[in-house]
Amino acid sequence: MKPKRLVVGLTGGIGSGKSTALAAFERLGAATISLDQLAKEQAKPGRDGYKAIVRKFGKGILNNDGTIDRAVLGKLVFSNPAKRRELEKATHPTILKEMKDLIGKMNGVVIVDVPLLFEKNLQKSFDACICISAMPRTQLTRIMRRDGLNEKDAKLRIKAQLSMAEKMKRSDVTISNDSDLKSLNDKVQSYYAGLDLICRGTN
Repeated sequence: MKPKRLVVGLTGGIGSGKSTALAAFERLGAATISLDQLAKEQAKPGRDGYKAIVRKFGKGILNNDGTIDRAVLGKLVFSNPAKRRELEKATHPTILKEMKDLIGKMNGVVIVDVPLLFEKNLQKSFDACICISAMPRTQLTRIMRRDGLNEKDAKLRIKAQLSMAEKMKRSDVTISNDSDLKSLNDKVQSYYAGLDLICRGTN
């Protein structure tokens, strides 16, 4: 008999708290995957993603030690939609292949943090989709504080994604994250209990 597995795509706008929610699911016992983390690993020297990025954007995006300067690359692609699409085209196939390989090795409730889940029409890869939502001002404040960006650059990153309203509409469930950490953890715990029950009941 095949192992029971329920694969859930976790999405939301930048700065909405997806990574925090993912960590909460993991503490409760879910198997987790972060596509942002896979992307960071793929961008390390020697990896296929790294080679594809350097081929596409040249050595001008590299630090002196040969690593990719994420700030330089980020400024380049978030100020130019065409460049952003080039980056996605160069890196996404490798990242998605790794995601599918990892999912195939996991059992139980699997939560996958996918920032561009709907933008890239990946919803068919998941049994359900959860959106972590936050008000625009909350997103902006978190991004500026977390990434050290000014307001203009932070807004560019928000604008690069599908609107929060559209993500919420396309998701099966929305978890609001405009309050404190305890509130988010309580909501995640409640939904995880339901997902675990569903998973245990699947054939």
